[in-house]
Amino acid sequence: MKETMIAPSILSLDYARVSEQLKELDESGAEWMHFDVMDGHFVPNLTFGPDILKGFKKAVDMVMDVHIMVDDPMEKAMMFIASGADIVTFHLEAVANLEECVRLCRKIRAQHVKAGVSIKPDTPVDGLLPYLKEMDVVLIMSVVPGFGGQSFMEEVLDKVKVLRREIDEKGYDVLIEIDGGINADTGKRCVKAGVDVLVAGSFVFHGDIKKNVEQLKCGK
Repeated sequence: MKETMIAPSILSLDYARVSEQLKELDESGAEWMHFDVMDGHFVPNLTFGPDILKGFKKAVDMVMDVHIMVDDPMEKAMMFIASGADIVTFHLEAVANLEECVRLCRKIRAQHVKAGVSIKPDTPVDGLLPYLKEMDVVLIMSVVPGFGGQSFMEEVLDKVKVLRREIDEKGYDVLIEIDGGINADTGKRCVKAGVDVLVAGSFVFHGDIKKNVEQLKCGK
């Protein structure tokens, strides 16, 4: 069984102790850094721009996992790719239809960057299934996107199980990622359902970062 990957969300970083926490994070064993981009339109919050990504990329040796919660994902994807993103994940709800979703995935991959598609808790996963081969990552939101610190929505695990079955049956090289309310307990349930990558913010950064990452990795 492959090891679960951990993607700490810097939305929960203590910005009064940035250097200290980034050093701890870099030594924690977490593979990805999850970078939440919010435009104040697609979701009612504002966060980071591409120049901030450049700074974090210099500070840590981690995969830059950029989740763009924006109204204009085509434009923003290219901006963050130019700033060093390794993975760009956009929302299915932010594009006109599945054909546009596929076009954007192909455009991202043409830049030698991994393409991810995210869905909100109330969006069915079924529509994505015929197009999984066009994606590298599917990100299931287990809270309503826009704010940190929400409670995990257990019902989204049904979508994880559907994805896991389809990916395994078809032999696709697609990772299942989940974001929202992840801690040692909910993370364990996600991994059991078939998740490959756990995004965790508050749980990782509130306390001993290395210990918290290890708890997530060992919560199988």
